[in-house]
Amino acid sequence: MLRFLGVRHLAVIDRLEVEFEPGLNVLTGETGAGKSVLVEAVDLLLGGRASADLVRTGESAATIQAVFETPDGREVIVRRELSAQGRSRAFVNDALATSGALRELGATLVDLHGQHEHQTLVDPARHVTLLDAFAGHDSLTADVASAFEAWRQAAGALDRTRLDDREKQARIEMASFQLDEIVKVAPREGEDERLDADRARLVNADRLARLSTEAYAALYEGEGAAMDTLAGVWKRLDELAALDPAFAEHAAQREEVRSRLEDVAFALRDYASELDASPERLQKVEDRLAALERLKRRYGPSLADVLARRAALEDELEQLGASGDRAAKLERVEAERRQAFLDAAGHLSDARAAAARALDTALQDRLNELAMPHARVDVRVAPQRQSEQWSARGIDLVEFFLSPNPGEDLRPLAKIASGGELSRIMLALRTLATPDEPGRTLVFDEVDAGIGGAAADAVGERLQALGGRYQVLCVTHLPQIAARGDVHFQIEKTVRDGRTLTTLTRLDSQARVAEIGRMIAGARVSDGVLASARDLVATRTRGETKAKGESETRRTAKAKGRRRGA
Repeated sequence: MLRFLGVRHLAVIDRLEVEFEPGLNVLTGETGAGKSVLVEAVDLLLGGRASADLVRTGESAATIQAVFETPDGREVIVRRELSAQGRSRAFVNDALATSGALRELGATLVDLHGQHEHQTLVDPARHVTLLDAFAGHDSLTADVASAFEAWRQAAGALDRTRLDDREKQARIEMASFQLDEIVKVAPREGEDERLDADRARLVNADRLARLSTEAYAALYEGEGAAMDTLAGVWKRLDELAALDPAFAEHAAQREEVRSRLEDVAFALRDYASELDASPERLQKVEDRLAALERLKRRYGPSLADVLARRAALEDELEQLGASGDRAAKLERVEAERRQAFLDAAGHLSDARAAAARALDTALQDRLNELAMPHARVDVRVAPQRQSEQWSARGIDLVEFFLSPNPGEDLRPLAKIASGGELSRIMLALRTLATPDEPGRTLVFDEVDAGIGGAAADAVGERLQALGGRYQVLCVTHLPQIAARGDVHFQIEKTVRDGRTLTTLTRLDSQARVAEIGRMIAGARVSDGVLASARDLVATRTRGETKAKGESETRRTAKAKGRRRGA
């Protein structure tokens, strides 16, 4: 969901900031006021092509920044900078990003419909998703995806046994050499850490021996040792306890204290006597650490990685050395899983073919309501024979074809439909097929091109229904559509100090009536026109149309239920 949009120095916009809301956000204004520039700004954030011509005259750069809210509640900040020299930079959460990365991110957040490249319908690869959403193929597509993954894994295992002899031998030699190198060293888990501790003791052996010997002498055997001094302390404690019973408890601790001190003393004595300070021992530790370091540099960076590499090499050699029986078994498994995938994909393909016919009819009916009465639609489902064309989506190539006018041949949408027609087709599809994408932003520009009257009201009703599920941003010139908005923004163009400026204002209820009155009658807005505008808003708001929307939802759900049962 697009929460915030900030634009600086882009075309006629000097500085503009706007916070959008969930539901249907409508943007209105006079022709040339800058509505399409706002859509262009969103397009740039989605990886659209940048041009130096978009930078405002006299400025060195333009900046567009937006805050998107993802379905899981996270915020994503996207920024695009355009220089007057034609250079462009993009950032996602303040990290530099490529235009390709913007396009990938934008595909998950926004659908932009209008005179722009980011149109779902232009990409045939997205058509299969729309058809499956219309038909409710969730269970079938899940089965196909699972079967495809199982077949892909079996095919991969089989491919590894079908290497030609020369490549196979080269792989065996390389893997054997690497495994031998690791096996000769025979590293053990955590060995490098233990050896580091040993080296630290050996390097400091003289000092450790001196400290432990001196501590032992001071505590137990040396002149004036602490144990001897304590004997006098205990004698005085006994005398104190005889005179004052309060000291009896402390005197009773004599054996415990002496036992603990003796443990410390004997530990110091044993440590000093067992300490191996020989240069030979230190050299062995250094040599072993060096051998482990060589392995970590080649197969690491950690010793755990080296051990994991050894296990992987052993597994690879086992597969490369697979016997004929193993290869035959893998062939059987691959064939079985391939057939299981084809069976599942075939069921889905049959269901898609039936759903395509239903979508043809439903889409043509819906387009008729949206002022495209002569449109013919053909949703084509073509199973692909080549395995390279199969995927987790199945074996079908699905593409939408359209003939918008009588006498015209059906052609792919990307080659025949105008921006306004594409917007209306997507509007119809979105109300017929609603993938589970709550919070997604749909931007419609020119959706009302060439329509009016009842068709405009139908378009507005569809947009309003979409606003209940998605965030919708719609640039419109029609009062019937503007009156249905949950939020209404007015874009105005003014001239100040010889410069053109575009401003964006969120309208309150009174200003909204005035703007819709302007859209109805132009510059001369009478009291009668205002009364009509007020009535239009009152009868087109979401509360007034809720019952109609619920009826439409029930009708669509019932139709989907019939298609699932077919």
